Amino acid sequence: MAGNRVVHALNTLSADSMNRSLGSRRLADLLTGTAGDRPGYRALAQGVRTLLLDGRIPLHTRLPAERELATALGVSRATVTAAYDLLREGGYARSRRGAGTWTELPEGQRPANVAVFPAGDDVIDLAVAAPGAPEAELADALAAAGPLLARHASTPGYHPYGLPELRAAVAERFTRRGLPTLPEQILITSGAQQAVSLTLGLLARAGDRVLIENPSYPNALDALRRGGLRATPVPVTDGGWDTDLFESALRQTAPRLAYLIPDFQNPTGRLMPREQRVRLLDAARATGTWLVVDETVADIALDVPAPAPFASLAAHGAGEQVVTVGSLSKTHWGGLRIGWVRAGSRLITELATARVPVDMSGSVLDQLVALRLLDRMDEVLRERLPRLRAQRDALAEDLAREMPEWRWQLPPGGLSLWIDLGRPIASALARAALRHGVRIEGGSRFGADPGTHEHRLRFPYTQSPEIAREAVRRLTETLTNGLGPTAEDSGRPHWVA
Repeated sequence: MAGNRVVHALNTLSADSMNRSLGSRRLADLLTGTAGDRPGYRALAQGVRTLLLDGRIPLHTRLPAERELATALGVSRATVTAAYDLLREGGYARSRRGAGTWTELPEGQRPANVAVFPAGDDVIDLAVAAPGAPEAELADALAAAGPLLARHASTPGYHPYGLPELRAAVAERFTRRGLPTLPEQILITSGAQQAVSLTLGLLARAGDRVLIENPSYPNALDALRRGGLRATPVPVTDGGWDTDLFESALRQTAPRLAYLIPDFQNPTGRLMPREQRVRLLDAARATGTWLVVDETVADIALDVPAPAPFASLAAHGAGEQVVTVGSLSKTHWGGLRIGWVRAGSRLITELATARVPVDMSGSVLDQLVALRLLDRMDEVLRERLPRLRAQRDALAEDLAREMPEWRWQLPPGGLSLWIDLGRPIASALARAALRHGVRIEGGSRFGADPGTHEHRLRFPYTQSPEIAREAVRRLTETLTNGLGPTAEDSGRPHWVA
């Protein structure tokens, strides 16, 4: 049954994508930056390929009619015809008489993710963008939790909403960050992923439209697909968010909800400016769209002050449409599995009710440890952020020296670099790198459409400079030896964090 649901979800997404179309003026605007003002047919075809692989044109999107695009670009129709022919020959487009020309990917360019269970002691794991635990603080928190645990031992230990004292501590931190919050507005979850999955399951049903960033967090994309939701991807580029495009997508599709990572976006590292946040809040309110805002890495601010909660910018009443997700996984340790949802108290009750059939309660011990860690959050960040900043800068220096042809923008926060490899080899590189002892995920793992972002690689800087330098050396060796034929996906589970 589970397999049938996944197939249905993927078919739903595919069917929805067939309804996508791209206007001639919009495509002309996008092409100006990649193919020039008056491109020849080869430059035009290359421009469309670049936009497709970068996720700025969704897969299975109907391209403008040849005559319309020629007029918008100021070129001859023959130029567009030749460009479309070139795209079809390369497998980047297909046409059907009377239906138009649609974007496609060549056979063999679909991603094959790296299987990971287990990674092995000799493998450098770069698929997980999360730091190790702060050992001294974790030990102190565990010691402090002991006496507190004794007080709970005489109770059944089930807390579907989370421990009251932890809910209060999370609420108090939201309040200090500028978003007044009551404990009744907090649900403690088993990590942020459970928070996202519960929210999607409660607020949306199979067939509902969901606006998502492209690229985005892979586990959230997987949750979308498994729920049979219809994705409306909107690109996040090196320049950040195109607010006009987001507003247009909200107006035209009126999605049930939108999933956003505005703070050091995973994987691009972009930080959404305040004015864009306000505009998106207003647009979502006008369309009645729920905003599910993932603030898991909001505190990993390396070069700028940590942003205020997204919902704190909402006009009176609009904040009720915002569901905020967070966790301790990126600031402290993923092994605790402590996350939370911040929303209206009524929605929190509905989420807790939906949780009980599959997960009656989180670990009391973990929540008591989290209570202590949360109390010392600022102290932990004062130690951790300079170290992450130094690791980011060291990695960037190593990559610039060893891989001068690779390009990236240094993110102001977050945990990874989003690297442009210059050619669509990411999946092949990831498979070959595993043979050299490096587990890393290609950009297609983060794409709303399979096979896009094949020229991208997410490279976390959560490892020590010494380990990261060794990983760079192994990747250099992988490229020197050639990617060659690699084993296809074995069917084992994959994951990325």
